[in-house]
Amino acid sequence: MKKFLVGVTALATALVLTACSGNAGGGAPGGGAVAQGDPAGGATSAPSTSAPVPTTSSAAPTTSSQPPSSSSKPKPTPSKPKPTPKPTPKPEVKPAANAADVPCKAALASPGVSACVDLSALKTWLLQDGKVIYGPVKQLPGKKGHATPTGVFHVSNKVKNYHSREFDAPMPNSVFFLPGIAFHTGSLSVYSHGCIHLSAAASQKYFTTLQSGSVVQVVA
Repeated sequence: MKKFLVGVTALATALVLTACSGNAGGGAPGGGAVAQGDPAGGATSAPSTSAPVPTTSSAAPTTSSQPPSSSSKPKPTPSKPKPTPKPTPKPEVKPAANAADVPCKAALASPGVSACVDLSALKTWLLQDGKVIYGPVKQLPGKKGHATPTGVFHVSNKVKNYHSREFDAPMPNSVFFLPGIAFHTGSLSVYSHGCIHLSAAASQKYFTTLQSGSVVQVVA
């Protein structure tokens, strides 16, 4: 029995020595490499092999699809309110001229159409059968040294576009009642050389109304 125990003890001692000598040489039976343990007796960790993952950065194609432009009709601009039309002024109605204001007795007494000229008042009238049919309107007679003669005369002739050779001047709508003396369109601010200056409208009226032989009376 003692021999058996001695043999077991010797075998155990041999095994322990064998294990210790194996750890000191760093070789393991079978020639495999043994990883060193944690000095604190912890578990051994296997070496980590971290291979970098290839990154494939493929940018997605950007598709900029603009919405189709719809040609929308422009919004109608609000129309401005129409201005209220101003009332048309009524023409001033002048009272009918009184024959009593006409200083030409011969012209008033003459049948048919006649004319009266008041040199001092710078007025003239057209009459028919003793009644005023036009006027009074402004007139401008001859200047000093070329005064318009006074008296009762008769229309001798009419010239629509007369031109004075003596004064080299136009005399539109000329109605002659004396040689070289006539009603005609002329200045109402500059005295004449004996004629009766009228406005364009008045001279037109005298030209169309007075006829050859019509009485023309001029008073001072």
